[in-house]
Amino acid sequence: MLKLGSRTVLLPVDLQLAFDRAPWPPRNNPASDENGLALLAAWRRKGWPIIHVRHDSVEPGSTLTPGTPGHTFRPGFVPREGEPLVTKSVNSAFIGTDLDLRLKRIGADAVVVFGISTDMCVSTSVRTGANMGWRMILAADACFCFDQKDLDGTVIPADAIHRAHVATLGAEFATAVTTAAILKAVDQPQAA
Repeated sequence: MLKLGSRTVLLPVDLQLAFDRAPWPPRNNPASDENGLALLAAWRRKGWPIIHVRHDSVEPGSTLTPGTPGHTFRPGFVPREGEPLVTKSVNSAFIGTDLDLRLKRIGADAVVVFGISTDMCVSTSVRTGANMGWRMILAADACFCFDQKDLDGTVIPADAIHRAHVATLGAEFATAVTTAAILKAVDQPQAA
């Protein structure tokens, strides 16, 4: 059974508007925002720690450049007062940031990750966190990814990419579960 508690940190990754418009290709999982908002609501209700992650691109012309419309948080995902924000310019939320130090200062016992995209920044953050010794939990249905072309130009559907990444992350780097399973664990009585 999944065990969570007051030192389990919620890590929403890159929940920004850019991903809803060109040049981003078609995506999967239209329920991801709803599931992510349910996780945020549960953590806020419990008063458990949340650390938001935002991508601040340094690439010329990026839709995630600070000051552009796409850089803005998606509706409902804006950090509230007292909820820290980690900004990054690479795929992993741990690289070039103070996330590891923040987790240590909280005394975190686990990190629940969700966001955009399953195969890029979510996957890289989960893998890095696991390699650094953190107990990582992936909220698989609160993530989405995009169609991608393989080497011969064939489009691999977003859902296939998502499923493969959830499977590999769950096999080696994280406990991969549904939002419903996480919400059930949040509401379980905690041992003293």
